Amino acid sequence: MENLLEVKDVTKIYPGGIVANYKINFSVKEGEIHALVGENGAGKSTLMKMLFGLEDMTDGEFYFRGNKVRFKSTKDAIENGIGMVHQHFMLVPSFTVEENLTLGMEKNYLKVFIDEKQCRQSTVDISKKYGFDDLDPDKKVRDISVGMKQKLEILKVLYRGAKLIILDEPTAVLTPQETKELFEELRLLKDMNYTIIFISHKLDEVKFLCDRLTILKQGRSMGTYDIDQLTQLEISELMVGREIQTNYDKPEQAYGEPVLKVENIKYVDKFGVHKLNGVSFCLKKGEILGLAGVEGNGQSEMISIVMGDLKQDNGAVFAFDEDISKFNIARRRARGMINVPEDRMEDGCAQTLSVMDNLVTVNIHTFIKNKFLLDLKKIRAYAKELIQNFDVLCKNEEQMIKSLSGGNIQKSIIAREFSPDKPLLIINQPTRGIDVGSIEFVHKKILEKRANGKSILLASADLGELMALSDRILVFYRGEIVANIEDVRNVSEAELGLYMLGLKRDGAPAQCHQSSG
Repeated sequence: MENLLEVKDVTKIYPGGIVANYKINFSVKEGEIHALVGENGAGKSTLMKMLFGLEDMTDGEFYFRGNKVRFKSTKDAIENGIGMVHQHFMLVPSFTVEENLTLGMEKNYLKVFIDEKQCRQSTVDISKKYGFDDLDPDKKVRDISVGMKQKLEILKVLYRGAKLIILDEPTAVLTPQETKELFEELRLLKDMNYTIIFISHKLDEVKFLCDRLTILKQGRSMGTYDIDQLTQLEISELMVGREIQTNYDKPEQAYGEPVLKVENIKYVDKFGVHKLNGVSFCLKKGEILGLAGVEGNGQSEMISIVMGDLKQDNGAVFAFDEDISKFNIARRRARGMINVPEDRMEDGCAQTLSVMDNLVTVNIHTFIKNKFLLDLKKIRAYAKELIQNFDVLCKNEEQMIKSLSGGNIQKSIIAREFSPDKPLLIINQPTRGIDVGSIEFVHKKILEKRANGKSILLASADLGELMALSDRILVFYRGEIVANIEDVRNVSEAELGLYMLGLKRDGAPAQCHQSSG
């Protein structure tokens, strides 16, 4: 196979001397699936953004089909046959599948009117061509599954003529069954001579799907390898520089009294969709209760209701035997709750403030001196201590938090929320989109809290994470709990996937159990 893409000495240095990439060299062959792996902050996203016209490079060269290219915009990249599917879907929820697919490329007649019939036919034709014919062109995107949204994103770049497709964490929110189906479709694309750059932190998927991989570490290339040359352990060691622990010591422990109780919660969203249909469960002292479910089946709304971000239509939330249903977020926090939100950029941090400012937002009142002045010296010392204890990689505490890698922003949020000694932790997607080293660190911090008798409500799209950390797992499907998994050690990811897809139900109630963890 000939090289479709060549990366030669590509370097990116941001103002202030921050090196994102330094003399990166590798090639991607036509018709292969090529993995790009590395820790958060290793430079993967920056490198792809430069190729796709989202960022300018400091030095170096890209060659595509043998021609030197330097795209000034994503439009240039798309016109030259390069498409990118971002980790967070770039779809319009209120538009149909057809409208999202053809947006900006609609078929017209009389040069004025959109030819709806032709647009629909184009959607049907391209779906059949690439084996995505289970996509319904007339369905609103907000009503289709996460797996279908991922397919639609891939079809969008194919519709625009891409021959090289960049996929950024494409399986982050998919069930095992949806992942398997996606991989079958990616292999079909490979057989049709499409080229795929696959960015993922899931090394088992990289080993299963890809032909070759390039490893980045701290902005530098650690080499390109045939997929069979390295084991998962060897890949992780090249990425992180040490052996990664994946099996955690989680000793059995007796649970205490219920700390959180949720009774008959119902919630209807602004589109009239019943997101929660009479959900009840409880969480005991010292227990990690995992919430599983395909995105959009109610588990995120449940977390938001528990924290006070959303108001339920019916039912009640009790914490420490007190009805907190009418408490605002600040009052719930004061009562003993902390929250690691699902979206770290939108809800987890103030992007334009410093790392130091973000680290003290939840307990700023403890740094007041003389009744109304902030003790800046004390704040700075506290921030430095958290940065060190939680291994946050930054120039200093004054660095703007949005300039950090995703993994280090997440560790900053974990540091802020975990440092005050609160008894009830509400955690949503703690490791989404972060690297194996940061995942290991976050998992150990969560298990430390469990060992100290804290109660943890944990929602995650990563089934391996839920199974490794949880003492019990509740599975959500269409706003209901369809399974209460008490024997987590003896359930498989495939079985959980069946519950998540509504293909299997467990009649066991989601009540607090009496056994040890």
